[in-house]
Amino acid sequence: MNREELQKAILEFERNRAQLINISNQKQQLQLHVNVLKNAIDELSKTSEEKVYQLVGNIMIQKDTKQVKKELEEQKETAEMRIKALQKQEDALMDKLNKLRAEIESSQGALAAEPEEKESKSEEKKK
Repeated sequence: MNREELQKAILEFERNRAQLINISNQKQQLQLHVNVLKNAIDELSKTSEEKVYQLVGNIMIQKDTKQVKKELEEQKETAEMRIKALQKQEDALMDKLNKLRAEIESSQGALAAEPEEKESKSEEKKK
């Protein structure tokens, strides 16, 4: 790998790392959302009320408890599926980053050794 290819590999590594951070942040936000949904579902399971209030935008609407619980469970399921998809993306990016890191490190080692070889050859010519 020459210096230009090495620079391209480093840029690709940085782009993938930024993408990995973004995906990790999205996954973390979804996990928090799932926890909030779980708590809400648990509270609805404990109540004996047939009607509850649900916040919709800036207003509260009275709804059937079972209906709200069902909606929340569907939202939770959707969020969990999205988390799994993000986890797969995260794993694939980690593999790619590890491969790129290995390539970059080996190329840097080879390029660093190159000037030393040239110096030793020029010293041999002088002798």
